[in-house]
Amino acid sequence: MKKNPSNNKTKQIDNHLIDNSDKLLTTNDGVAIHDNNNTLKAGERGPSLLEDFVMLDKMAHFDRERIPERVVHARGSGAHGIFEATEDISQYTKAGFLKKGTITPLFLRFSTVAGFKGSTDLARDVRGFSVKFYTEEGNYDLVGNNIPVFFIQDAMNFPDLVHAVKPEPNNEMPQAASAHDTFWDFISLMPEAAHMVMWTMSDRAIPRSLRMMEGFGVHTFKFINEEGKATFVKFHWKPKLGVHQVAWQEAQKISGYDADFHRRDLWENIDKGNFPQWDLGVQLIPEEDELKFSFDILDPTKIVPEELIPVKIIGTMTLNRNPENFFAETEQIAFDPGRLVPGIDFSNDPLLQGRVFSYADTQNYRLGGPNFHELPINKSVNGKHNNQKDGFGRMDILKGNVSYFPNSLGNGCPYHAMLRGEKGFESHSEKIDAKKIRGRSTSFADHFTQARLFFNSQTEAEQNHIISAYSFELSKVKSEDVRRRELAILNQIDKKLAQKVGANLGLTPPAQLDSLTIQFAKNNHPEYPIQPNKPEVEQSAALSMAVKSGEGTIETRKVAFLVADGVSKVSIDKMKLELEKEGAEAVLISTHMGRVKFKEGGEEPIQFTYLTEASVCYDAFYTPEGESVAKLQQEPDYFQFINEGYRHCKALAFAKGAEQLIAGSYLKDKEKDAGVILESENNLASDFIMVMKGHRVWEREESRKIPV
Repeated sequence: MKKNPSNNKTKQIDNHLIDNSDKLLTTNDGVAIHDNNNTLKAGERGPSLLEDFVMLDKMAHFDRERIPERVVHARGSGAHGIFEATEDISQYTKAGFLKKGTITPLFLRFSTVAGFKGSTDLARDVRGFSVKFYTEEGNYDLVGNNIPVFFIQDAMNFPDLVHAVKPEPNNEMPQAASAHDTFWDFISLMPEAAHMVMWTMSDRAIPRSLRMMEGFGVHTFKFINEEGKATFVKFHWKPKLGVHQVAWQEAQKISGYDADFHRRDLWENIDKGNFPQWDLGVQLIPEEDELKFSFDILDPTKIVPEELIPVKIIGTMTLNRNPENFFAETEQIAFDPGRLVPGIDFSNDPLLQGRVFSYADTQNYRLGGPNFHELPINKSVNGKHNNQKDGFGRMDILKGNVSYFPNSLGNGCPYHAMLRGEKGFESHSEKIDAKKIRGRSTSFADHFTQARLFFNSQTEAEQNHIISAYSFELSKVKSEDVRRRELAILNQIDKKLAQKVGANLGLTPPAQLDSLTIQFAKNNHPEYPIQPNKPEVEQSAALSMAVKSGEGTIETRKVAFLVADGVSKVSIDKMKLELEKEGAEAVLISTHMGRVKFKEGGEEPIQFTYLTEASVCYDAFYTPEGESVAKLQQEPDYFQFINEGYRHCKALAFAKGAEQLIAGSYLKDKEKDAGVILESENNLASDFIMVMKGHRVWEREESRKIPV
C-alpha cells in the first residue's frame, strides 16, 4: 500500500515556508518598518544613533548569515609589509605612525567582494584593499577598496545590496558575478548606485594584477591635530607599477586556465623579491570647507576630484613578506574601520557609521567570540590592558583578583590616561544640535553628475569597454522591465552610452526614470528629482587608466618567448638582456617539457609548453629566429598564442628569421600595426619595450573589430 506523501514532516516544513507577496516589511519581531533605507540620525547630516534597533536588528542578522567564510570579501590574498611616513603632516594629525621617518609594520589583504572563498580571482568585481597598521599607539585599520566610491549611501541598504549581488537564493547561481536579475533589479531601483556601477563596468573591475590597483579609503575621515582641530581627509593608495587591466574576454579565459591568477602573481613576485609598493596620498579639506562643493563630502557615492583637492603623498607602503600560513594570517585577520588611533576620527558618513558596528560584530561572530584580537595576526604590538575577561577563544591570562574599574585593590590599574595626565584616544569635539530623523540630506540627492564625470573622463577605448560591459551584464537579465529601468538610468548619465547599450539589447532607452525608481528615490528625498548643482569639474585625468605608449613601466611583466628545438640562443639572449634591464621577465615556452636544444649547440631546461600554458597569462610575446621556425610553422598551439595575444591588444615581436610565421596567423594581410614589431622594419627591442610600456594597443579593437 502506497504511503501518503503528505506526511507530518512535509506539513511541518510547509509551515515554515514564507511568501512575502503583498506583505508589510517588518523587523524579526514583526514590528512594521516605516523606512528601510535610512539609519536613525541626529539631523539629516548628523551621526547615526545607537538606539536604532531597526538597523541593529537587520545588520546583526546579516553579519551572521554565513560561516565560516566572510559574508563579503571571502576570497582574499595577503602579505606582510611596512609603511614609511615621508612627509611632515603634524599640522593636520597627531597620529604617531604618520610622523615623518616612522616605519610601521602592516598586513594587507586584497579580496574580491561577491564570490565565495573558492571563486575565481578574475571576476568582474570590486576588489577589497584593506591595511592593518601595527602602530605603537595600537592597531589602525584602513579598510577600503580599489574603487573610491560605493553603491549605496546609507548602511541600512548594505544587507540588501549584498543579497542582490550574491547568487540567487532559489538556485545558488551565478557564482562571483553580477550579471543576473536580482542585482540589476536592485541597482535599477537605486539611482544612487549609478556612479559606482559605472566604475564596476569599467576596466577597474578586472585588474591585471593586485600589484597594479589603486586603493581608496572610500569614506571621508577626519585628521585631528594636537590642538584638537579637525581636517577632513580622503585616503588614496597609488601603485608604483601603474594602474592596469586585462581585457574582458581575456579575464574569462584566465579564470579557466588559472583561477588563482592574482593570488599566484602576488605570491610569486614577493617570493622573487619584486616587492610591490604604493604611495599613500591624502586629500585634505579644511573643516570650514565642508559645504563648499557642488557635492557632499560625506556622501560615499561621490569622489573629490583631484583637480579640486590635489592628492598629497605622505608615505610609501612596501609588501616584502608572504604569509607563513594562509589560514592563520590571511583568513583570520580581522579588519574593522572602527579600529582608530589618536589623530584619526570618523566623519558622519552614514555608510561609515554603520560599518563601524557591522565589521566588529561580524568578526566577533565569524572568529568564534570576542577574543579574536588575541590571534597573533590581530594582536597589537603595544599589547592590551583592560578588564575584559573570559569568553570563547580566550588566550591572554589576566593576573590578580581585579577585573573592574574603578578599583583600589589593583592600585587603580589599568588606569584612564586622563587620570595621570596622559593622552589617549579622544573623539573630535563636534557640536550636535538636531532632531532624530530617518532621512537624507538633499545634498545627497544628485546621483548622475559624477557618473557622467567618470564616463567623460575615459578614453574612447575605455568608454567602449564600459558599453560592452553594460551590454554583456544586461543581456543576462531575463526581465525586460529591469533592463529598461537601467537603460533609463544610463540615459540620465550619457545619451550615447544609453543608446549604444540599448542598441545591443534591442531596446530604446526610456527618456525618463521609471516611476518605481522615482518612488523609491522619493523615500529618501521627498523632493526628488532635484536640479543638481553645476559641477566644478567636467573631466578628470585621474579617472582614466590609459597609458600613452612609452610612458609606463614594464617592471615584473612576463614576456613569453615562443620557441622550439633549434631556436637561436643568441636571438633569445639579445632580447632577454634588454627586457631584464627594464625589470621584465622572459619565460621560455616550447613544444615539449624537458630541455630545449639551441641552434648554436647546448640546451636549457624548460618548464612551460604550449599545451600547459595560455597566452592570457602573459603580457607580450617574442618569437626568436632559428631552425625552430620550421617546427613552429607546424604547431597550431603556437598560432593560438600569437592570435590570442593579437586579439587581446598585446605587443608581439618577431626576429627577422621568424617574421614568415605571421602568414599563418590573424596578423596576415593587415595594415601596419604599432603593436606588431618586426626586426626588418623596427628597432626590435626598444620598439617592443616602448609598446609594452603603453600596456595595450587598444586602437586595434576598432580597426580589427576584435571582441574584448
